[in-house]
Amino acid sequence: MSAFSLTHAPIDPGALAAGLALPEAGGFAAFEGRVRNHNEGRRVSGLEYEAFEALALEEGARIVAAAVRRHDVLAAQCVHRLGALAIGDVAVWVGVAARHRAEAFAACREIIDEVKHRLPIWKKERYQDGDSVWVNCERCAEHAHGPATAFEYTRQVALPEVGAEGQRRLGEATVAVIGAGGLGCAVLSSLAGAGVGTIIVVDHDAVEPANLHRQPLYTPGDAGRPKAEAAAARLAAYNPTIRVLPRVLRLEPGNAEAIAGQCDVIVDCSDNFATKFLVNDAAVRTGRPAVLASVYQYEGQLQVVRPDAGGSCLRCQWPEATRDGLVGNCEQSGVLGPVPAMLGQLQAMETLKLLLGLPGQLRDELLLVDLLDCSQRRLAAPRDPRCAGGCVRAAGADAGAGAELELRLPIAEAAARGFRIVDIREPQECAFAPLPVPGQESVPMAQFLGGTVRLDPEARYLLVCAHGVRSRALAEWLRSQGRENVWSLAGGLERCRVVDS
Repeated sequence: MSAFSLTHAPIDPGALAAGLALPEAGGFAAFEGRVRNHNEGRRVSGLEYEAFEALALEEGARIVAAAVRRHDVLAAQCVHRLGALAIGDVAVWVGVAARHRAEAFAACREIIDEVKHRLPIWKKERYQDGDSVWVNCERCAEHAHGPATAFEYTRQVALPEVGAEGQRRLGEATVAVIGAGGLGCAVLSSLAGAGVGTIIVVDHDAVEPANLHRQPLYTPGDAGRPKAEAAAARLAAYNPTIRVLPRVLRLEPGNAEAIAGQCDVIVDCSDNFATKFLVNDAAVRTGRPAVLASVYQYEGQLQVVRPDAGGSCLRCQWPEATRDGLVGNCEQSGVLGPVPAMLGQLQAMETLKLLLGLPGQLRDELLLVDLLDCSQRRLAAPRDPRCAGGCVRAAGADAGAGAELELRLPIAEAAARGFRIVDIREPQECAFAPLPVPGQESVPMAQFLGGTVRLDPEARYLLVCAHGVRSRALAEWLRSQGRENVWSLAGGLERCRVVDS
């Protein structure tokens, strides 16, 4: 039996517990949720459960797997009943085997709390007076007609430009959203609410408490969880009629075109220039529209790239990818939550315009928004005249040019992933504060600049200095010389020590 399952048959707690009787487990915790005979002062005669089974199984498996990883338990299992249940029947069972009781208790509680909060499972309370009410688990989304009609699009279908045909087109569409941060949360919520049939969420990062003020899809309990997974779970619970596909990965030259090729529109919600140019180039190469936005403090910028209609792209105005760091991101410069929310909603609107063929679409122009004085300006962003036969920059750009130059991870992890660690500091610096990982190479920066260092084209190099300034400059210089297999450790050795401590 899988770690999470749905069943119409009665649950046998004893048999399930026996399956988790592991000899190395010193602690075992189990939870049984039973049907009680009352609810909010009313006498209950029984319950009935229905589920969006495919989504419930997928998300349930994620919940159990996450709890096993987070609490380092040996094994866990959850079973949820469907169909009609009588008073006293077991509706949900969770069992956890761990080395110690504390981990077993914690994982058991996390699983049941997350299952009740996140899964698209509906409960119908049947009362002794003959009345019955559907309840969407603990979210209490009451609906007299049951879960099948719990999400409707009647208000937008009433628009003459949308109608039933437009709603059908939205349901058949696929949109990839790159980045599930402040911009991404707004975009994802609106696209899910509009009924876009398949949404691909691409983000390699995890939820951080410092970002929650502008990322309302997440809660403090999601801290440390991959944003793509947390966002997908919330959207699936919000609108169970759509499909949300989390992709916990960084957009890179090796996967950008494949992702863009799967969708009708690609939406860039990233916070760095390298990814924006990567999205732009992938859109141009695959002929897919892209909706780009960026935020700086109280201002934002929006652009729609239409390679499918001969439109301009980022490289028509900026031939080379802008260097990250020249303009601070939200972490460095600060931001109020409504700013990315506003720009994200504008991105969602432009995406829906594209999918529905609505008028007023941005075309070969930039929309500038200032939320302090509530002003908007549209600036012409014409196509480069040399691109009449196709984009001369993005289509022929080196696929590695848009790649992230810096890596933000512990040195030991980079070494484990196969990077060759090169310390470019001077010998006296290395002697005073050696790198905390065996097997690194010490090659002063001057030797690279003097042209005496040969790099293996098949290897990947991570350059390290004290604070990440020299290593980044050297990595940029090496990239300009055609060596694309070099990266800089962000923050250098100083940041590495803080992270490892």
